[in-house]
Amino acid sequence: MSWLSKDKSIALYAALVSFGTYVFVFGFRKSFTVCTFDGLTFGPIAYKTALVISQMLGYLMAKFYGIKFISGLKKVNRYKIIFLLTGIAWMAWLFFAIIPAPYNVAFLFLNGFPLGMLWGVVFSYVEGRKSTDFIGAALAVSFIFSAGWVKSVGAWLMIQFHITEFWVPFCTGLVFALPLIICVYGLEQVPPPSAEDEQLRTTRIPMTAADRKNIIKQYLPGVIAFVVIYLFATIFRDIRDNFSADMWKEMGYGSKPAIFTQTETPITILILVIMGAVVAIKNSFKALMVAHAFILIGFVIAGVSTYYFTHQLLDPFWWMMWVGLGLYLVYIPFNSIFFDRLIAAFSMKGNVGFFIYVADSIGYVGSVSVMLVKEGMTLQIQWTKFFSQSVIILSFVGVFITLYATYYFYQKNKQQAQTA
Repeated sequence: MSWLSKDKSIALYAALVSFGTYVFVFGFRKSFTVCTFDGLTFGPIAYKTALVISQMLGYLMAKFYGIKFISGLKKVNRYKIIFLLTGIAWMAWLFFAIIPAPYNVAFLFLNGFPLGMLWGVVFSYVEGRKSTDFIGAALAVSFIFSAGWVKSVGAWLMIQFHITEFWVPFCTGLVFALPLIICVYGLEQVPPPSAEDEQLRTTRIPMTAADRKNIIKQYLPGVIAFVVIYLFATIFRDIRDNFSADMWKEMGYGSKPAIFTQTETPITILILVIMGAVVAIKNSFKALMVAHAFILIGFVIAGVSTYYFTHQLLDPFWWMMWVGLGLYLVYIPFNSIFFDRLIAAFSMKGNVGFFIYVADSIGYVGSVSVMLVKEGMTLQIQWTKFFSQSVIILSFVGVFITLYATYYFYQKNKQQAQTA
């Protein structure tokens, strides 16, 4: 076997096991969103909304804590961390099923906090390689595929086995437990980056507090720009992800559990091909500019498709498909190619985990805030209408911020070339 074919084999293997790991991790997170919990309330707000907010608060706290924890993560015993965090999240679902509503809302927080750490741990296995674009794309699209698949599994458990809505999350975790163990074992077998990987993509190291402050100081305008973009992406991705069951029901597709997989699987394949193709771009700055182009196109697709849907010129199924593709074109680059290429392009002393947890922490603040505002409105509106209106506004603003971010990093690269 030649060195080249061996290198490609490692990349393909790493992509498969990282994809599988996060898909099965999702089984412990999102299956409850297929349930509607009709008629239940938590004080003045809908019970399901309280569940979503509780879990997202756990995620939010994890992202702020992860800025330090994940950026300083050492590459030893990571499999133990994955099993410990997933185990805590799973036990939270057991208590959620046992403790009666609405008192079990707190267990969503205990589920969200440990799961909020896992992306950074998994990505640490694959960053800083020539093939990270492809591997990272495979890992990132697991968000899309698993979001639909996990809901389909949850709906299947309810329909075929008559499992109650409160037991669906724990039982879904039971289905996903053994495959997760197998994938994590496989992840541990991924070899570390080669010397050539480190030369081309910069050696990735645990970061100190001084390292984190230095990067923020040097690139503050760019950091603010991509954090705001990511904030927008997270808001409407989370609304679509958490309340897609409600929106499908409002649009007349409530009795079709396979609808989640039917929309998410094509998006998964398209995003994987688009993001994975960036691996062919050797120059990291050019790849970073391409990532900005993907984000810009994503905002346009999301906004235009939603405009047509709101004017009844686009079928609900195709709207959910197109708006999903658009928002994931915005969201996925940050979880695959954007930060990895940013570090390599500017030879930064750090790792991807730092950037993604800075962005995620603000993103989840935005998602929680939007849901609280929506629930606090005197006039209660449907999730479909609220989501579609939000997408149009956020997409319009997002286009301009993305153009600014592109200009900023272009100028920064120009300055760096002049002083080199």
